[in-house]
Amino acid sequence: MSARRPADSAAHAKALADRLLAGDRRALARAITLVESQHPQDQAAAEALLQQILPASGRSIRIGISGTPGVGKSSFIERFGGLLTARGHKVAVLAVDPSSSLSGGSILGDKTRMEKLARDPNAFIRPTPSGGSLGGVARRTREAMLLVEAAGFDVVLVETVGVGQSETTVAGMVDIFLLLLAPGGGDDLQGIKRGIMELADLVVINKADGDLLKPARLAQADYRAALQLMRPRHAEWKPRVLLASAMLNEGIDAVWQAIESYRAALEKSGAFQAQRRAQAEGWLMHELQDGLLNWLRQDPEIAEALPRLQQAVGAGRITPTAAAGKLLGLLRRSPPA
Repeated sequence: MSARRPADSAAHAKALADRLLAGDRRALARAITLVESQHPQDQAAAEALLQQILPASGRSIRIGISGTPGVGKSSFIERFGGLLTARGHKVAVLAVDPSSSLSGGSILGDKTRMEKLARDPNAFIRPTPSGGSLGGVARRTREAMLLVEAAGFDVVLVETVGVGQSETTVAGMVDIFLLLLAPGGGDDLQGIKRGIMELADLVVINKADGDLLKPARLAQADYRAALQLMRPRHAEWKPRVLLASAMLNEGIDAVWQAIESYRAALEKSGAFQAQRRAQAEGWLMHELQDGLLNWLRQDPEIAEALPRLQQAVGAGRITPTAAAGKLLGLLRRSPPA
């Protein structure tokens, strides 16, 4: 494929942006594919597209959802999304799947796991391979959020791969972080990393039905007690622990009510927009770091020296700080064109 000329990229971006802003779902899917592309010829078009749609973005509530394997994230999201579309909302689900080590593609198919929601005309589901990204979030999830917002979706759900320390990645790009847990306390509570609990603005214990209802209530008490010992992320909001059953479609409405209360509390104090601004600034630094690393690798002298210095660091012959200093010294002498 030949590289697009700048004029071609701008025209392509303008045409795609116009269709996306008009609510064209195919254009939305193509736009996300474009910003996810690693091909150099697509990058100029992707940047132009994002600039075109930026004024129409930012009007949604961004909800991160994570949880332990088997907790029923997809079932919960399907029920939750259905509740919201029935009330007139437009819901976008950016479901980040584990990546296959062979193909790099998604192992799980979210349109298969959420069949009913996938057929809802007011819902949009985009399964994306994580590609090994930290936090279970695909590299371009942030851009995808802007695109679905510009297409008119006012609730954006980001479902992450699982629970781990690097889930701070998703907490740093959404308005509210929801941790979905299964019934159980004691040993189960010990298995949840403290860092994840500290990130949670809302904890929902799913599968609170039948024989699991009593354990779910005990777990609710355990998690409430645990959260009392942790500093909340926002002075305006004390994290809540709720019970829900995706199977029986119970407690789902209470989750949405809590999210609305959270948003109202943070908007009243100005913390909601302050958090958005801080996240955008953090995004800039993340992109800058990635760009600088790519820039470094374009320098032939650095590309030749990097493997040798990595080996020397691994063997203990030089400190990482000294090795980085040598590489930066090479860059200062001969910056990439």
